[in-house]
Amino acid sequence: MERLGTGIGWRPEIADAVERMPGIDWVEAVAENVCPGHLPESLRRLRERGVTVVPHGVSLGLGGADRPDEGRLAALAERVEALGSPLVTEHIAFVRAGGALTATPHLEAGHLLPVPRTRDALDVLCENVRIAQEALPVPLAVENIAALICWPGEEMTEGQFLYELADRTGVRLLIDVANLHTNHVNRAEDPAKALAELPLEAIAYVHVAGGFERDGVWHDSHAHPVPRPVLDILTDLASRVSPPGVLLERDENFPEPAELESELRAIRRALEAGAVERVKAEVRSAGTALAVRRAETRSAASLTGDAPGEKATGLRGVADELAGGAGRGAEDGAAGAARGAFGLPHPGGDGARQRLGLAQAALLSALVAGTPVPEGFDRVRVGVQARALAAKRADVVAKVAPELPEILGADYRAAFLAYAQTQPMTDGYRRDALTFAEHLLSAGRPGDAAARRELREWWLERSGPAPRSGRPVRRLARATRKALLRR
Repeated sequence: MERLGTGIGWRPEIADAVERMPGIDWVEAVAENVCPGHLPESLRRLRERGVTVVPHGVSLGLGGADRPDEGRLAALAERVEALGSPLVTEHIAFVRAGGALTATPHLEAGHLLPVPRTRDALDVLCENVRIAQEALPVPLAVENIAALICWPGEEMTEGQFLYELADRTGVRLLIDVANLHTNHVNRAEDPAKALAELPLEAIAYVHVAGGFERDGVWHDSHAHPVPRPVLDILTDLASRVSPPGVLLERDENFPEPAELESELRAIRRALEAGAVERVKAEVRSAGTALAVRRAETRSAASLTGDAPGEKATGLRGVADELAGGAGRGAEDGAAGAARGAFGLPHPGGDGARQRLGLAQAALLSALVAGTPVPEGFDRVRVGVQARALAAKRADVVAKVAPELPEILGADYRAAFLAYAQTQPMTDGYRRDALTFAEHLLSAGRPGDAAARRELREWWLERSGPAPRSGRPVRRLARATRKALLRR
């Protein structure tokens, strides 16, 4: 696996700061936010300096019941080519459900939701990963996600699930240590146990991020500083293996560049602490193995009468033994990573897809459409997840349509959350913004006449029966009208 080094998530809001940061070996960009034909100048400059750029997808839904969409795969491949990336990453999650497979309404989550750790889900995921691998021009790595809820009837731990996935498909793993911490708080899962069960040789790189705890629930916000427990899990991981790359994620609430640089230094220190522990363990292991070999040699010599050959002793000898053992271990690990690359799919087929699809559709409907919570789920946690999805939806719509918070002012968030309670998202965020505006206008809102006219103008410009004229005079007239309406 290519060594990446230390990196940071590239976001437009911190693009200039990232370019100036010392010691940045690579960056990761959200794939859906990159236009292949119009790369941001900041990414162009970074690439010209030799900084690796990895596209990170969020919308494939590899853990969903449907096969990956060909158009989405083609778009992801196009971004890989445009960025000259050595690999591409996605998530072990589902992001939509319903539709023809289950004969239920199509619903979008707008966020990453956990896959049940069952045989059915694993079979479907493995097939979806293979389809994606065949369509993408570079190796694929998939990320473990954070979860607020637990699926009833799970059959595997997270480590076992990831091990089987990598073993059967040869896919690489993107391990998010912040998500391991989230699942420790929210699902009482032991991060050390998960790390012990992982195929460490399959790790492509590692994510580190911050979050916050409220009412006993950890929210993986990517908008807060990295806490000590997450750094401790990173140290534990680094004590077991040297990860090819580590990346700091920050998506919102961006601090001053100096604070981000301080977090990167803390990440490097955590890696160094883990490396020290790893070397100590390797030296102890090598020393024990060497003592056993010497004892065996002396025993054999006493039986045959032959004198044992001279061997290097002290630290030099231990280092030689360690180098030999490490080489063998690396070879075994590579073989393990490739072991399942050409394996046959497990039985299940479309029956497994339909069972998984029905379960996911029922959960997503409860989360975004207010239908009853499926049996076996914690109703309180489902409520927390539903509110988190609605809040995320409001935040993203405000980003893709920034005019809406400007027009509605302080009433935007409350109005959107009320809308989200009865109007599940069935398409992307841009369509959601238009539907929200339609919903308000049909109800005679907002109450202020000038704001209502401005909202109607905004909506007509984007979803009217015919495209608005692009002639300069027409554009000037519309801009003048908007300025007058705001007075």
